[in-house]
Amino acid sequence: MVKFNESLKLRSGVTLPNRLMMSPMTTKQSFFDGTVTQDEIAYYHARAKGLGAVITGAANVQPGGKGWPGELGIDRDAEIPQLAALAGAIHAQGAKAIVQIFHAGRMTDRATLSGEQPVSASAVAAERANAETPRAMSTAEIQATIEAFGAATRRAIAAGFDGVELHGANTYLLQQFFSPHSNRRTDAFGGSRDKRYVFIQAVIDAVMTAVRETADRSFAVGYRLSPEEYETPGIRLDDTLWLVDQLARQPLDYLHVSLNDYQRVARTDVVDRSILAVVHEQLAGRLPLVGVGGVRTREDVENVLSTTELVAVGQQLLYDPTWAVKLGQGADAAIYTGPFEAALHTTPMSTPLYDFASRWFK
Repeated sequence: MVKFNESLKLRSGVTLPNRLMMSPMTTKQSFFDGTVTQDEIAYYHARAKGLGAVITGAANVQPGGKGWPGELGIDRDAEIPQLAALAGAIHAQGAKAIVQIFHAGRMTDRATLSGEQPVSASAVAAERANAETPRAMSTAEIQATIEAFGAATRRAIAAGFDGVELHGANTYLLQQFFSPHSNRRTDAFGGSRDKRYVFIQAVIDAVMTAVRETADRSFAVGYRLSPEEYETPGIRLDDTLWLVDQLARQPLDYLHVSLNDYQRVARTDVVDRSILAVVHEQLAGRLPLVGVGGVRTREDVENVLSTTELVAVGQQLLYDPTWAVKLGQGADAAIYTGPFEAALHTTPMSTPLYDFASRWFK
């Protein structure tokens, strides 16, 4: 088992000083147009020390891919200066800076998109309250979105980030194309599992082309996925293991499994081990795996690293900004382990972040 304070050189050449990562979390701190705010910069700066890398919250690659107000944007060159300030604030604390890039697809609404109808692989609404039915993307729109992921990567490079993470999880567009629930297409982008993967492959190719053509330094590319869906039809663990095999053949730097509990077992397939353990076995050392989900203590870190190469921390860092420093110094007694609700009244937060954290528990 690796130790959390060991460095890790990724395939791209990017070297993480340790195995701890800040998990991407939405905080709704950006301006209405997606520009990074000073509050946002301060938020990441306060939490980056002691980490190997910080993965930012999702940044949309196209205006039509915006999922919520206050979301990071990486769809315009005008955003590069403030994105550079954000990357610089993370670097100042000794951590690598990775920006997560995505398109919300059907997981948004007309109000967020200034009246425009959301788009997706097919005109199928998500199974959630008040979900709007999206419009199926045309072939030209699909191609434009693929190119937008490449352009977003170019902007991340120009802003000084050390990498991008493709957000193929949490039911957003990349996952929507792979899912048999949201993708009912009968063209080259839908139908069989192989065809539902075509969009993902095209996005990876566009991102790698941008890295190859514009990066003047080592630049990492990771991929985040959700292991299963509960809808019928939907992604099952068997589909995910097939996807893992496809991703392991790509020049990616890591795979990140989105979980709310690192010990979670599959609910749609009968498996006697955690999802992390199953995915790690499937990877067989071909890519580093990032584990996440309820990590708060040294024991949690060690448990995750028993079946992964990296561990991502989310809520704990939200309420205990210097958690990684305390862990590194052996000051475990100073780590906050109480209820997160109680921390709302003791942890300094900007107003948008406080509002976000308050809503988390409603």
